[in-house]
Amino acid sequence: MDQPRAAARLRILLGQLGRCSAGAVIAHPISESVSSAGFHPQQFQYTQDNSVLTLQQRKFYEENGFLVIKKLVSDADIERFRNEFERICRKEVKPMGLMVMRDVTIAKSEYVPSEKMITKVQDFQEDEELFRYCTLPEILKYVECFTGPNIMAMHTMLINKPPDSGKKTSRHPLHQDLHYFPFRPSNNIVCAWTAMEHIDRNNGCLVVLPGTHKGSLKPHDYPQWQGAVNIMFHGIQDYDENNTRVHLVMEKGDTVFFHPLLIHGSGRNKTQGFRKAISCHFASANCHYIDVKGTSQENIEKEVVRFANELFKVKQDINLKEAF
Repeated sequence: MDQPRAAARLRILLGQLGRCSAGAVIAHPISESVSSAGFHPQQFQYTQDNSVLTLQQRKFYEENGFLVIKKLVSDADIERFRNEFERICRKEVKPMGLMVMRDVTIAKSEYVPSEKMITKVQDFQEDEELFRYCTLPEILKYVECFTGPNIMAMHTMLINKPPDSGKKTSRHPLHQDLHYFPFRPSNNIVCAWTAMEHIDRNNGCLVVLPGTHKGSLKPHDYPQWQGAVNIMFHGIQDYDENNTRVHLVMEKGDTVFFHPLLIHGSGRNKTQGFRKAISCHFASANCHYIDVKGTSQENIEKEVVRFANELFKVKQDINLKEAF
């Protein structure tokens, strides 16, 4: 992973890690329907040895593949991210490389420069204000527990889940994030996902299947749903429907960290408001890229490459690695 931009981002992140530690936060790893029992320290394979996580928190993540930290990101920071997103929606700023996505049900004739038309912006690493999220000391403090100290920010998103149009396109099928990533090992990758407001089942909170991070990467494709499905919203084609599900009700500033093999998704937004969250996938700088040709990830590589060619007018052939 020696690309110049990635190296620059790494320097920023390492600099942030050297700052003073974040203020006191409250960790809430326990849910009635999940377990943290039956572990011995020598069995830890998904968390790093440091003094940040308690033994209980480490056991919980090891067993379940996710961990919620309450009120980790300040209201002030979240408002700054919200304001910058709105500026992007109004086209007051146009960060290089930013991918702007809209719900498939929005007709092109209805496009207007406002947040009502944009459901997601991703790859915001060139937007200094939004990229601040990836450098917050309070975020990196916990990221290091899963990646180790040499950290790279690999994929960024601000999600603006819209009110559902009635076609249920605002939901996201159950999936594993590793499906989209051509780097390994998976145990050195983690997502930080922060609620920008109150999130519950009414406006489409995350739903996770605890313990599924211990499995393998499953084949993904577009779900066989009636109606339309948003671009790149791939889902797992076979999973145990009897698996325990936990709906993550979160407040503004709450942050969930989860493993890239954890099966998760989100329901439709049944309210009239927009449900916002900001996230970044982090990986150890010691991770390596793989060739996904001949694997279950080949379908997403073809789609990402085709989309990148259309968006950035790339003339030569590229692969999933180069798209990152």
